[in-house]
Amino acid sequence: MDKRQAIGSWLSGPRAAAEDAGVDFGYRGEQLGLPEEGPGSIARPGRRLGALAVDWGLCVLIAYGLITDGYGQATSNWALLLFFLMSALTVGTVGFTPGKRLFGLRVVTLETGTVNPLRALLRSALLCVAIPALIWDRDGRGLHDRLAGTVEVRV
Repeated sequence: MDKRQAIGSWLSGPRAAAEDAGVDFGYRGEQLGLPEEGPGSIARPGRRLGALAVDWGLCVLIAYGLITDGYGQATSNWALLLFFLMSALTVGTVGFTPGKRLFGLRVVTLETGTVNPLRALLRSALLCVAIPALIWDRDGRGLHDRLAGTVEVRV
């Protein structure tokens, strides 16, 4: 192996090196029994981040409208509280937030296909902490989804 191949294998990462060695990781959601593409498949990171940006922006606008002394720390705190309430209430009742609806996503449990309010409350609290949402498994589920027993799928 020459230097270029060694550097190229290092840059492509451990997953690519394992796949080159013959390891089959399958597709996202395969272990959960979900389809690879189309409705019911695991939501892709771009859609999830887009939905999160829409929801957060909506909460910041509402908080900014409620706090009249301009944008500051209080506005961010109110926005986080509104985000938690919106996420817990809408995911716990209809399965999606406004941003998720806009991007064609839904939060479900694998057992029933719906989310009960207690799971939505736990999921929303972990999402507001942010760290669990940044830790993903090989299926693309965040730690907040794993702990709440939910999965975010395409509609």
